[in-house]
Amino acid sequence: MAETVESESAVDRRADEEQGHRAHTKAARLVPGQREGRRIKVVMLGAGSGFTQPLVTDILNIPSIPGGEIALVDIDEERLELAHQLVDKLIEVMGKTGKWSVTATTDRRRAFPDADYLINCIEVSGTKAVRFDYEIPLKYGVDQCIGDTIGPGGLMKALRTIPTWVKVLEDAEELCPQALVLNYTNPMSMMCLAASKVTRKLQVVGLCHSVQGTSRLLARHAGVPYNEMQWKCAGINHLAWFTELTHHGRDLYPILFEKARDHSSEFYQGDPVRCDIMLHFGAFVTESSGHLSEYLPYYRKRKDLMEKYIRSGYRGESGFYARNWPEWRRGTDEHRRKVIRGEVEIKTERSWEYASWIIEAHQTNVPFVIHGNVINHGLIDNLPQGQCVEVAVVVDGNGFNPCRFGELPPHMAAICRSNMAMFELGVIAALESSREAAAHALMLDPLTAAVLSPAEIKQMTEELINAEIDLLPGFQKG
Repeated sequence: MAETVESESAVDRRADEEQGHRAHTKAARLVPGQREGRRIKVVMLGAGSGFTQPLVTDILNIPSIPGGEIALVDIDEERLELAHQLVDKLIEVMGKTGKWSVTATTDRRRAFPDADYLINCIEVSGTKAVRFDYEIPLKYGVDQCIGDTIGPGGLMKALRTIPTWVKVLEDAEELCPQALVLNYTNPMSMMCLAASKVTRKLQVVGLCHSVQGTSRLLARHAGVPYNEMQWKCAGINHLAWFTELTHHGRDLYPILFEKARDHSSEFYQGDPVRCDIMLHFGAFVTESSGHLSEYLPYYRKRKDLMEKYIRSGYRGESGFYARNWPEWRRGTDEHRRKVIRGEVEIKTERSWEYASWIIEAHQTNVPFVIHGNVINHGLIDNLPQGQCVEVAVVVDGNGFNPCRFGELPPHMAAICRSNMAMFELGVIAALESSREAAAHALMLDPLTAAVLSPAEIKQMTEELINAEIDLLPGFQKG
């Protein structure tokens, strides 16, 4: 079956101003004795993605990089052409003409040779499947808000995406084994775990906004300057825990607990599920209430609980992603056309999205700290080794250097482990095209298991796979 790859939506870039999706460390800067940057080649996979404009803007802002090539890849020729015109416009407006060149192709193998960085933002068949991902589980009583990283929706996205991702990595090993691979595509944990199963040459990191955004959110609600707040955070993607949160040695959690107990407060109303988890488990979690509610067995299994804890939008609204994502995708394209026509002002400031800071640190060998998704080799002692975790990672001229965290509090680790079991089976299902492993993955999924019996889960899994069979490489019709 032919590959079906479309560009990743801009959904995860939501509400940047409100959430403060910014890194927690200061920019790497070239210092005396450090090496100067050189011309580089950056490949954008899924160039139709909403990530392309901000990430390319950031890359063009790196002061130590004299220029290079932005290679755009997307199998959707119309969106690829839009991305090409957009990047040309950015280069012109930012005064980088003659320093940076742009190429565009539907064939990634043409773009990969000599690449220094691969930024993966692909979306595989999402517009064709997003309603199935939501509506079929809902018929069985499994209610999802986002459904792209865990649960039935996350599993089906993994089954569609990982086969193509494996081919991307195989081509990269052959054509650009020296490249650093930056993955933005969900389901993040399963994508990174799958990569670890199929490549030993490539350095791969999974990048999300949730640590940056949540740390700024907590500084605001604690009433302290962000650059004066100290914190530690580790766990898994969308479920990492801020185990320490201080300001000049003072614990900030009592302030947050007091605000969370007031259900009329801005803090609680903005994040009812996260506040409730903090009050009962003792620490705040990195992802929005809507996403988090899907990682847990507590909040989405009964009508009365939904009414109590679930709010609109990213606070947990049922079907929020399935209903809105196609429109968000069209909106991204229309905004791009307006930028190209000069009808909207182009923002040229550098953001705190991780990609450009990784490139700068790698090129200059000036260390920079991110929080990334990497494989657990002695990083978090009480989470499964060899699986994907989210921890601090130092980036320098050697690439990615994950930092040891130690042990999470046992109850926090247990919640993470319940998700990691599902991820492990989901990756097996995707790599082996296994209906049995897919059903087992959902039998281990915390939300699905809270709602359905094993027999019902197997029936739902079969219905999902049969509905999307034409989009699932390797699966046989049942």
